[in-house]
Amino acid sequence: MGFKCGIVGLPNVGKSTLFNALTETAAAQAANYPFCTIEPNVGEVAVPDPRLDTLAKLAKSAEIIPTRLTFVDIAGLVRGASKGEGLGNQFLANIREVDAIAHVVRCFEDSDVTHVEGKIDPIADIETIETELMLADLDSLEKRIDALTKRARGADKEAKETLSLIERALGLLRDGKPARLLERKPEEEKAFRALGLLTAKPVLYVCNVDEACAGTGNGYSRQVERRAKEEDAASVVISAKIEAEIAVLPPAEREEFLTTVGLKEPGLNRLIRAGYGLLDLVTFFTAGPKEARAWTVTRGTRAPQAAGTIHTDFERGFIRAETIAYDDYIAAGGEAGARDVGKLRLEGKDYVVADGDVMHFRFAT
Repeated sequence: MGFKCGIVGLPNVGKSTLFNALTETAAAQAANYPFCTIEPNVGEVAVPDPRLDTLAKLAKSAEIIPTRLTFVDIAGLVRGASKGEGLGNQFLANIREVDAIAHVVRCFEDSDVTHVEGKIDPIADIETIETELMLADLDSLEKRIDALTKRARGADKEAKETLSLIERALGLLRDGKPARLLERKPEEEKAFRALGLLTAKPVLYVCNVDEACAGTGNGYSRQVERRAKEEDAASVVISAKIEAEIAVLPPAEREEFLTTVGLKEPGLNRLIRAGYGLLDLVTFFTAGPKEARAWTVTRGTRAPQAAGTIHTDFERGFIRAETIAYDDYIAAGGEAGARDVGKLRLEGKDYVVADGDVMHFRFAT
């Protein structure tokens, strides 16, 4: 698995341009007017990981299969979206379906590109979107209170626990704070996720700057970075225009272009790393003559569940996982060498998968 990331923001901040660049497609219409994206566009991109290429060479793999990341380009939100303005309810429903939010914020000046609010103010833009999401969450939670209260009076333990979460979340939202800041116990996490709150989703702020500031950022992007730190969110600086140019270049010409504009790597790489960190994901590998492949799981995933991402039969019949740390695999020159020097470990059902593990699962049919 990868994860599904919804690209949101006000109209004309560069969302669709970024989406087109990320997915190397013109499926999303990028136009200088609000609501040019009426239906969410969905695209998948390969997650770049140089470790996979190295593994493939050592394993003499015939095919390389990276893990994939799904992006959903969601039409621009505007003030009043929570009340249906600008087809807002439809767009808010699309946001509920994603795992994380990539909030594109306009951090560039361009008189040819209209700003829906008439001025460049990234913090105000963030607050406009956040307010609409909080209002939608408030409405959602307040509608559940009466029914839950009745059930809680009837000694329904689950209803009491859910009601407690809702009341605490409402307190935060009424204070103008997102639900993701709610302090909760580990045992409450499942019930909290079941509430389906928009402001509970992890947020990555994507500062869309002009080409000249792609490598360093600017005053606008630094405002967003400070805001992200205050919220314990993540941020990344990207020039959507540059990413769009990179997307249409032949792979052989991309490195030279990046050097010309003063960048070491495409913004996509930084965006993916920031997203992985945000959702606390790790990558494990399988490697053999047929293929070298990357798989993504949440940090803390145990071996049987990791096996299940490959095939459900692997999890049901899990016996053990033959595991080699990536660095050990490389240092030993591959699986046979790692086995010879005692670096291949046999791990059981309680083993927690580590980032970079090269794994081979044994299972009973």
